[in-house]
Amino acid sequence: MEKYIVSLDPEERVELQQLVNAGKAAARRIAHARVLLLADRDDCLDEEIVLALGVSLRTVERVRKRLVTEGLDAAIDHRPQPPRADKIKIRGDLEQKLIELACADPPRGRCRWTLRLLAGQMVVLGLVDAISVETVRQALKKTTSTRGSSKDGASRPTPTPSLSGAWRM
Repeated sequence: MEKYIVSLDPEERVELQQLVNAGKAAARRIAHARVLLLADRDDCLDEEIVLALGVSLRTVERVRKRLVTEGLDAAIDHRPQPPRADKIKIRGDLEQKLIELACADPPRGRCRWTLRLLAGQMVVLGLVDAISVETVRQALKKTTSTRGSSKDGASRPTPTPSLSGAWRM
């Protein structure tokens, strides 16, 4: 693997030392700052950084590369993973059919749909070969439709009597 040489400016070094000394940042940011501070020394090998900080060799290599190619901020900040489209099993028409099924009357002998019943019914109807309860839950969670009232909450408030005998709302 190609080794990227870390050479920090004095201002960058001071910024990283302040970040490490303050200890008020995310653990990943502090670990990456420590990696860069140690990698800036000429006598420190990557294996020594791994042993000293308890990070992986790949992390040290990745932080070095991001500093050289993208700059200091990119090297210490976390880059979130992009959403994985191949992991989303229910979308489009299939999601619509699931919602229609969930809003329909439950099977005989049941008072409501459960996630397990919905998953099983989707397999029975031939919409999918197999589907987990968690996948059904995630698909239904992202919908904003409710079968109840348009207001938030499980039930509407009921009037309560006051101590004076008159009803208040």
